[in-house]
Amino acid sequence: MNINATLLAQVLVFAALVWFTMKFIWPQVIDAIDKRNKEIADGLEAAERGRSELAASQDRIEKLVGEARGQASEIIDQANGRAARIVEEAREEGERERQRLVAAAHSEIERETSQARDELRGQVAALAIAGAEKILLREIDASAHGEMLKRFSARI
Repeated sequence: MNINATLLAQVLVFAALVWFTMKFIWPQVIDAIDKRNKEIADGLEAAERGRSELAASQDRIEKLVGEARGQASEIIDQANGRAARIVEEAREEGERERQRLVAAAHSEIERETSQARDELRGQVAALAIAGAEKILLREIDASAHGEMLKRFSARI
């Protein structure tokens, strides 16, 4: 065999292979590469959008957490204020109740004191009459003791 013919045949086969590859295989490879590049670009774009959305979400979350903390603080302050008002109202109500009970106790003491004085007067009067009766039984001089008995009965 002739080396020139072999070389020429190999060049022709190689040229046919290059033409076949360029005509049928290369467009599919380029399409696959372009498709893969597009997917990678879309993925990177989606990742960037995700990062920006994540940052925006984190900002919103921080803002909402700050607002929630502010509201919680406000609610706690309101609750503390309400608790202080309730305690003060209870203290005032307790003071009013104490004053009412003290006034009722004073009135009860006055009533019982008055009742005890009336009972004591009755007992003193009974003792005085009993004593006077004993005296009168020993000395029955109605004219001499009449004036004294009138004064004594007027005092009672």
